[in-house]
Amino acid sequence: MAELVFFSGTMDSGKSTLALQTDHNHRARGRQGLIFTRDDRAGVARLSSRLGLEVQAREVDDDTDFWEVIGAERRQGHLVDYLVCDEAQFYSPEQVEQLARLVDENEIDVFAFGITADFRTRLFPGSARLVELADRIEVLQVQSLCWCGARATHNARTVDGVMVVEGDQVVVGDVAAGADVAYEVLCRRHHMRRMTADAARRLAPASDTMLDVR
Repeated sequence: MAELVFFSGTMDSGKSTLALQTDHNHRARGRQGLIFTRDDRAGVARLSSRLGLEVQAREVDDDTDFWEVIGAERRQGHLVDYLVCDEAQFYSPEQVEQLARLVDENEIDVFAFGITADFRTRLFPGSARLVELADRIEVLQVQSLCWCGARATHNARTVDGVMVVEGDQVVVGDVAAGADVAYEVLCRRHHMRRMTADAARRLAPASDTMLDVR
């Protein structure tokens, strides 16, 4: 039977890489699928991995109706066996419900990939609905690491180098240090302390160790 599967992890945990691999594996077995994404780092209608892999995808926006999109594909005689849905945290709860309906009524497998919580440690609405509806939730096994070496569990946003915990839920930024708006993964301890790698370096003694700020 078809399934709605939610693959969840922090930034840098390989979600987009796994999305690309999932599509490859199913196509290699003769299955026909579609790739969707929203606000990918590579630009509109692209699915990209930090490892450098990139493919064309269909861009999801506020008006996207997955039920209508798949219906149009089928009316044109196109077989759709599965969907790969990256950046699913940015989908609306209604769009997640449309994906669940495709699984239940059309026997289409849906593989959704996304971040669970935002920089404020609040659930994204799309991710929350996926947690509620998914047949399975898979936490990615590739662990992102905080600057201290512990497992990273939280996403942090910095503005002009300073960590912030207020603001719009979705703001496109970079993972590179020095960007106006940047993102970094942290363990819970350092997220609660607002201790980014840059802040830790500034507080470290002349010996350049960070033991005293952990």
